[in-house]
Amino acid sequence: MAALALLLCSAAGAYAFTGPAPVALRHGRAGALSQRLSMAATIPKVPFSGVSPTGPSGPTLPAPGEDLEFLEAKPYWDQSGVQVNIAKQKNPLIGKIISVQRIVGPNSPGETCNIIIDHQGQALRTLVCGADSIYRQAPLLGGPVLRCRPPGIDPKKNKPYGVRLYSIASTRYGDDKTGKTTTLCVRRATYWCPELKAEDPAKKGVCSNYLCDSKPGDEISLTGPSGKVMLMPEDDPNMTYIMVATGTGIAPFRSFLRRLFGEGNPAGKNFKGLAWLFLGVANKDSLLYDEEFQVYLRQNPDKMRLDYALSREGPLNKKGGKMYIQDKVEEYADEVFDALDKGAHIYFCGLKGMMPGIQDMLRGVCESKGLNFEEYLEGLKKKGQWHVEVY
Repeated sequence: MAALALLLCSAAGAYAFTGPAPVALRHGRAGALSQRLSMAATIPKVPFSGVSPTGPSGPTLPAPGEDLEFLEAKPYWDQSGVQVNIAKQKNPLIGKIISVQRIVGPNSPGETCNIIIDHQGQALRTLVCGADSIYRQAPLLGGPVLRCRPPGIDPKKNKPYGVRLYSIASTRYGDDKTGKTTTLCVRRATYWCPELKAEDPAKKGVCSNYLCDSKPGDEISLTGPSGKVMLMPEDDPNMTYIMVATGTGIAPFRSFLRRLFGEGNPAGKNFKGLAWLFLGVANKDSLLYDEEFQVYLRQNPDKMRLDYALSREGPLNKKGGKMYIQDKVEEYADEVFDALDKGAHIYFCGLKGMMPGIQDMLRGVCESKGLNFEEYLEGLKKKGQWHVEVY
């Protein structure tokens, strides 16, 4: 069946970090797991306001005997039928807000919300080339981008507001596993006026604030999905996925990890490789979906690694400065390069400001290994191992 991809990383209301420092938390395939988990226990869990879409103590995992295959291609890893731009601006899908929940702590510099939208599959229908040859809803795959248009008229242009792009943070099944919802991770965009010494409401992000302020039942115009950059090559169950994110750039990787470890779908059941996530944020209160990731880690210690970089909460990098995402990746440069040499795929999502630091770090490592960085990078791109979605 056609698997519909939506490559999306929040462009409006994106999390403004160019890098972060590591919390004392690194999870490997084996070894001192109990020590890592004890360190993770020092990170305060941030309760959702209202009913958590992932359950009171982590993700809603499949019940015994429950199979999630009704939105899978045949075979499940086939992406030849992936469709994009099904809902267009002239005929958008009108989604309805199901829930809006703050997912950061009180000391986070900014507010980030987990927003679940009911899309019902309306106007997103596609022919399933399966044995039954019937029409079914095309799934919204995690990884791509969804376009949202806030209601109202842009006073500067005297016409409807333009669309904003947001990464999909759920899998094709949605957090409720019905295939009729999608989840966005949105940071409220605000502007601090140094003269007023207060936030200037006239300069706030229109769409991000609309979404973060919305209530169940509110409607939002959706178009897309767009992009196929952030898709996993699921035909190889032994693949290593290296994911590097800052802030709300975590969205597609939350969908990756949920598909691999949180649903019991065919891709997850067959996965024998490694999912390695690097996440950079400001402090512990800014960690996104950590409670969910800890569940996956406890259940899959040999298939998952997790490294956090917290820029405002030490420890320092090897040069004595703040620990940003590129510094954290550099700590494991040899392992990362070895994995890439063996065919691993590396993904980057977040603010584009993180990429110069990442590339400078990789350039330095290449030089230490006697490699030409430009040639090395071009080789990864040609082999389809290098995936970037920044804003």
